[in-house]
Amino acid sequence: MADISKHLDKAFESKDFEELAEAPVDALEGLSKPDAEALHKALSIRTVRDLAENKYVLRAQAIVNLARPGKKATTRAA
Repeated sequence: MADISKHLDKAFESKDFEELAEAPVDALEGLSKPDAEALHKALSIRTVRDLAENKYVLRAQAIVNLARPGKKATTRAA
């Protein structure tokens, strides 16, 4: 297993990836329970999987990836 422990709350460091995917978002280092509650209230996100698969997160990632140097894209159909 890849060592991602520095990115996790201590309580989740020994979990496997399947367990981590279903863990609450506050399992991620730097996200508190109040942060998790705010994500749930605003975007219905409860788990790491919910966060990773959230349509707004995916859209934001796509925009940032397309904004990288060397990427030529348009926001409108040609």
